[in-house]
Order: sequence, then structure tokens, then C-alpha cells
Amino acid sequence: MSKNIDGISVNLVSRDKLGEFSSAEKLNFIIKEVKKGKVLVLEQGLTPFEQTELIEHTMKEIKQDTFIGIEIEGYSEDKQTFMQRIFRIIKKPRMTVIGPADLLKTIRKDSNMIQTQIILGTGAK
Repeated sequence: MSKNIDGISVNLVSRDKLGEFSSAEKLNFIIKEVKKGKVLVLEQGLTPFEQTELIEHTMKEIKQDTFIGIEIEGYSEDKQTFMQRIFRIIKKPRMTVIGPADLLKTIRKDSNMIQTQIILGTGAK
């Protein structure tokens, strides 16, 4: 996994960018970027199915000396109101933060904020 010597890259990814991809392309994009040592903040998060697929795909990619996996934290889909269920309005998942497991640590999460810490030292060189 290559990392920027001057620091860690944090990419804010718009929902428009993610909307260009199929579900499989989206997951490949995320894994490719995280393997480069980047932390991604997705404006529109992943569906529960995509999160499960991302974790399964990541587990197949793990190599102890170069890529130990991902850290993922996000907001799930909001609960649908009665009217949304009647009209079958599908709510999109909210923001998600994804990064290399050796660099990103979730400190706290509540309904309004995800607090993470980027760990310099063992992972970043």
C-alpha cells in the first residue's frame, strides 16, 4: 500500500461521482483507493448490501504485509415514514467514511457526527 510521504490523502467523493458507477464498479473504485492509503468520505453512503459486498471483497484482498483491510463507518438509511412506504420512496444511505484499517480509527459516532482519527506512525511512512 503506497502512502503519500507528506501526509494522508482524504478524498471527499460526491454522490454524482459514485452515481457514475455500477455497484461492482463502485466497490472496485473504493478498494483501489483505500489500497493506495487514501481515506474516502462518501457524500452518499453505501447500501447495506454494498457494505456487505465491500467487506467480503476486502477480506479476499488482505495481505498482512501490504493491506490489512478497511475501517468503515457510516450512517445507515433513515427509517421510512408511513407516507414514504405508501409511495414506495426509497431513501438513499447517508455519508460513509472508509479508509485503511491501519490508518483510520473511529472514535465516536452519533446521529449527527462521525469522529475519526487518522493514525500516523505504524501505517503511514
